[in-house]
Amino acid sequence: MASGHLTSPDLPEDAAITFDPLRPRLVRVAYRMLGSVADAEDVVQEAFIRWMGADRASVREPEAFLRRTVTRLCLDLLKSARMQRESYVGPWLPEPMIEDEDEDEDVTLPLMLALERLSPLERAAFLLHDVFGVSFEEIAVTIDRDPAACRQLAARARGHVRAERPRFNVEKQRGLEIAGAFFAASRTGDMSALGALLAADVSMHADGGGKRSAAVAEVLGLRNVLQFHKALAVLFRKHGSQLVRTVMINGLPGFVTREADGELQTTALEIEGDRIVAIYVMRNPDKLRHLH
Repeated sequence: MASGHLTSPDLPEDAAITFDPLRPRLVRVAYRMLGSVADAEDVVQEAFIRWMGADRASVREPEAFLRRTVTRLCLDLLKSARMQRESYVGPWLPEPMIEDEDEDEDVTLPLMLALERLSPLERAAFLLHDVFGVSFEEIAVTIDRDPAACRQLAARARGHVRAERPRFNVEKQRGLEIAGAFFAASRTGDMSALGALLAADVSMHADGGGKRSAAVAEVLGLRNVLQFHKALAVLFRKHGSQLVRTVMINGLPGFVTREADGELQTTALEIEGDRIVAIYVMRNPDKLRHLH
């Protein structure tokens, strides 16, 4: 039976009545596939254009149809993105997504980085099934594989990303308190307070994309991370670093700052117990535009 609430398949406003409530969920699918807010929004807009041109009266399940369209567009984009990623300057991080207060992120930043190591089809099968609860039968139609192959793709992906699932979920408010303490200690140069917040095997990952200064390789281990922040603290004292707000970023506690050059920056902290095990700093202005 066709969708009865679409009175005239030719009118864009009728297409929007069905599409608009689904848009946020479709953007979530696309963002998790691509790691880019701008690309996700472009893909969803392209899906809307295709939806307007489709024989909508014959579509039984608009959400499934649109999810398929978005996923296929993402798979096409991922092929070219992989080539661009190879020439990226320094560490690559996904664009930061700031969460609403009542939101709970199911795909954290470390998990998104683990997804980067998967093939596009593994990524699609894992996200659609494990995160969005889509059946393997629908995934099979979406990626043009049989259900058994889709099960295998998701299982393989699961094996790769299992280690990146949060092991010790820090309570949100406690995480934001640690983020505030990290901001204060790192900006004032209080190395004793900073050292007390960090795990022995802490790592720091900064994405400047070649557009702003950032460490061109990961900084590994407590001693190196402290040395790095000691040097940064001299710059912060000289030029300032203004806290905009502490906030959840891609499922991790962190903060948004305005730096001396007037640009925004995000810092997300992976915390186990009460210790910071990884620091993710986004400085690439292209990936921060949506926060302005």
